[in-house]
Amino acid sequence: MDKPSAVSGSCIRSAFERVLVIVVIYMSGAFVAEQIPAGASQSAITGSVSPGPDAEVRALPPATVARLTLYLRALNNLLAEGVERVSSEELAEGSGVSSTNVRKDLSYLGSYGTRGVGYEVPYLSRRISGALGLSQDWRVAIVGAGNLGRALARYAGFETRGFDVVALFDADQMVVGQEVGWLGVSDVTDLESVFARTKANMVVLALPAQVAQEMCDRVIAAGVHSILSFAPVMLQVPDYVNLRKVDMATELQILAYHAQSLPEPGESSATSA
Repeated sequence: MDKPSAVSGSCIRSAFERVLVIVVIYMSGAFVAEQIPAGASQSAITGSVSPGPDAEVRALPPATVARLTLYLRALNNLLAEGVERVSSEELAEGSGVSSTNVRKDLSYLGSYGTRGVGYEVPYLSRRISGALGLSQDWRVAIVGAGNLGRALARYAGFETRGFDVVALFDADQMVVGQEVGWLGVSDVTDLESVFARTKANMVVLALPAQVAQEMCDRVIAAGVHSILSFAPVMLQVPDYVNLRKVDMATELQILAYHAQSLPEPGESSATSA
């Protein structure tokens, strides 16, 4: 029974990372929501990236934002290996995307590559981090210390990306006071005071549907306006609140749909003559 749990936890953490980066973009001073005239497409995010002679303001499509997180992971791996330069082809291979997409996506941030020389790894890593709003620290509180909340609280990868999990809450008095990783589980009745002490500026709701709205309202009233919800319910929030939702059941349903069209191993090579 341990193996499926580990796989499930890995998938949940991966989804959490992707969506958390999108939350950061909305609340970061580096990116603001674009004001688009009525009837125009609202699929882009306007980026006002930090300065540099080669930087220019470009609209970032959501797909580009998602791929930037993949490039950043690959670049950080290269940094750990002491690699100083990387070509678009090498970065594409390390990210699992095409080199054409790499060049197109990085062009939104400015021109950093040199033909025949490639990209300077440390500089490009800093630029992408800045563009994604990861150049500052984000202090995350998790409300709900069940299996999901505990898995997220224990995940060491968030801190390396600028996300510091500073608090974990639960309402169950049998759970309050327990240690999860290096965190003690706080009583949810102390939410406001713990927020003030830890300076939490992001919240993850890992709660059942029936209590999610009430807790969401409390979080907002306590002054935290960036919320990631795993609760299987639509939450109502004011316009000034950045709310993102992860529905794992929906993601699995989408995955199941696409899995139907996957060829059997060896099928594509056997049928292509």
